[in-house]
Amino acid sequence: MASSKNTIFNNKMNPTKVYLIPSLLGESEHSRVLPLYNLDIIRSLNTFVVENEKSARKFIKQVCPDKVQSDLDIYILNKTTEPEEMFDLIKLLDKGISFGIISEAGLPAIADPGAQLVKIAQEKRIQVVPLVGPSSILLALMASGMNGQKFAFHGYLPIDKTERKKRLSYLENESAKTGVAQIFMETPYRNNQMVDDLTKILHSDTRICVACHITLDDEDIRTLTIQEWKTEKYDFHKRPAIFVMQAE
Repeated sequence: MASSKNTIFNNKMNPTKVYLIPSLLGESEHSRVLPLYNLDIIRSLNTFVVENEKSARKFIKQVCPDKVQSDLDIYILNKTTEPEEMFDLIKLLDKGISFGIISEAGLPAIADPGAQLVKIAQEKRIQVVPLVGPSSILLALMASGMNGQKFAFHGYLPIDKTERKKRLSYLENESAKTGVAQIFMETPYRNNQMVDDLTKILHSDTRICVACHITLDDEDIRTLTIQEWKTEKYDFHKRPAIFVMQAE
């Protein structure tokens, strides 16, 4: 009971809130995927931790055109952020100023470097507020027809052909044994090569979903067996996509 009281006391003493603000998955109308409440939060904030300043400013201008860009205080957190640069972000948590974290695309802190700052915020007992928005990972799984009870996300697979083959075979075996849907992604300009690799490596009855340009006007989501992919006409080149695998 004492621990619970201390937690409440600390939250009252620290007014800072960290808002996890979803961004768009591409060039689409924001009203299609973002609640109005998100826009109210963005309007209320002037401090943001972002993966890319240019795209973050573009996103904020798109959803809140009346917001004065020169008033924004932007901090960068991405895969190249050095440990010493994290100190400035940690100091930001101690200033008592609420701020938002914005990913390059989709949900912050999911397959995203923003998770580092969220971890520290939780350790400092600062309130973290996740906002509703699009996740390419979950939307792909929803539309795939695969196991939504048990699934795993693996990010990018190895580029080396030998290592990639080993990894894909391992994921297929794991899916067959456990029923877990395996989710991964590829650099957009190698999407077609990924499908080609899948048809050469996996068993003919293994199902693959390619979810391309999710939430955009030209959204293309298909789930086929490897045998079917071998004769399917497709072109996913330079179009962001998520891959979902389910082995029988």
